Amino acid sequence: MLRRTFLGMLGTACVGASIPSVASASKEFKGYPGSKGVLFDATRCIGCRKCESACNKVNNLPAPDKKFDDLSVLDTKRRTDAKTLTVVNKYESGKGPLFRKSQCNHCMEPACASACFVKAFKKLPNGAVVYDESVCVGCRYCMVACPFEIPTYEYDEPLHPRVMKCTMCAPRQAEGKLPGCVEECPKEALVFGERDELIKIARDRIKRNPDRYIDHIYGETEMGGTSWLYLSGVPFSELGMREDLGTKSAPELTAGALASVPMVAGLWPALLGGIYAISKRKDKVAEEEKKEAVENAIAKASAQAEKTLSEALTKADVANKRQIEVEVKKAVEEALAPKDEQEENSEEES
Repeated sequence: MLRRTFLGMLGTACVGASIPSVASASKEFKGYPGSKGVLFDATRCIGCRKCESACNKVNNLPAPDKKFDDLSVLDTKRRTDAKTLTVVNKYESGKGPLFRKSQCNHCMEPACASACFVKAFKKLPNGAVVYDESVCVGCRYCMVACPFEIPTYEYDEPLHPRVMKCTMCAPRQAEGKLPGCVEECPKEALVFGERDELIKIARDRIKRNPDRYIDHIYGETEMGGTSWLYLSGVPFSELGMREDLGTKSAPELTAGALASVPMVAGLWPALLGGIYAISKRKDKVAEEEKKEAVENAIAKASAQAEKTLSEALTKADVANKRQIEVEVKKAVEEALAPKDEQEENSEEES
């Protein structure tokens, strides 16, 4: 908590200076040379959920309530969550049931990174958008900013909650391995490679099979382009995908507004930092009040216990004194009694 409090305050003091440079970047970002990506072909996906199983395994995620070979889950539309970084959903169309894999699309200019004032999100040269939990302050603006509704939050983690999403297996890429989902796909519905080459492969498939595909590569230009690309035989809206996003990236969409009102660039992180500080102060006050209440309760209970004990000891002391007085009086009476009565009493006692 101290780390996050410090970073929240740091965002107020320093981060404002970095936002104008990001927001004012009006040039379209074409991506890093050789950047990698994944091409998903909906006409080849059979909804087997092996990609889900592989993702779960390589990311050491907890087992789901229903096993991965239980395809009944496809009857209900699902979305990614803190323990599920990719899901496959089923959609009914004129061509029968179709399936689509959903995960982070790894935008060329990520909206999550654009909204994050502490730079917890970063686009890597290999194409992956990764997250650094060590600098995250938990504002969750990334979740609001993402047009694909992908980042999720570990609400059940009280101490160190994280924002969770697909990393395009960046650690595996660093080892020269394929993303787990791509490696396990039995129908080659997923292809991994350089983004430019994947676009060529997609265009070639469309050209060779015009009756099988619609003439559009989803992700080539949407939101400035994404590293995850899609092919489909039906309009993408029938696969539950947004077709109203346009071609401008998130930083490009916000550049004009922030440039026309320069103060926003400085006030925005200050406001977020202030809100975060107030939230933390409320938590601190609540914790102090709770601690004080517990201490008062303990003190009251201790005082009551001491009082009860004192009264009990006093009563016990009085009872002992009375017993002693009775015994002394009895002994005195026996000592003063005539000798013959003492003998008679002695005989009776024996």
